[in-house]
Amino acid sequence: MGLRISPSILSADFANLESEVTRIANADWLHVDVMDNHFVPNLTLGLPVVEAIGKVTETPIDVHLMIEDPDRWAPGYAEAGAGSVTFHVEAAAAPVRLARELRARGARASMALKPATPIEPYEDLLPELDMVLLMTVEPGFGGQAFLDIMLPKIRRTRALLDKHGGDIWLQVDGGVSATTIERCAEAGADTFVAGSAVFGADDPAAMVDQLREQAAAANHRHA
Repeated sequence: MGLRISPSILSADFANLESEVTRIANADWLHVDVMDNHFVPNLTLGLPVVEAIGKVTETPIDVHLMIEDPDRWAPGYAEAGAGSVTFHVEAAAAPVRLARELRARGARASMALKPATPIEPYEDLLPELDMVLLMTVEPGFGGQAFLDIMLPKIRRTRALLDKHGGDIWLQVDGGVSATTIERCAEAGADTFVAGSAVFGADDPAAMVDQLREQAAAANHRHA
């Protein structure tokens, strides 16, 4: 199983995004949180910033839309060059149609679930998806503490993904750090969003490597 580290620029210096992105050139993906101050109580950035970041990095962009009406807005991020676009199933009116539209526009289609949203009702959607994102904090702000109560949900989701086969990634986002990533990997996650753990480190690139190595070791033990 491939393992991917996707640092969240929510914890980067917004005034120097280009230089911040170059500090983590070894990352597998670049996680960009788009918040609209409606679906979550925070406002971050939008399409113009995603387009601008895409022009200054070779790292594929992993957009996480914490917004209302993703059916309307998400396809624009695929057209802007995001390699992966994640919408919240709690906000999507027609998730199957949206996932197919994202794929048609060249992006990986991903569905996110808040901590209290169970995965089981959405099992039938899995064949339409390239990734499932499980929030391990309440979405809205960076730097929150990891919720250990999400580990059983990660395990249940991994079991469903294995049952359906295919290559659907399982991403975790929220409080992922050197002290929590091994638990996530052992539970079955393979794609990890880390914000403050990476950008708050003295050497962000070294932290990316460290997190990847920790996840690989834990994943190997689990296997």
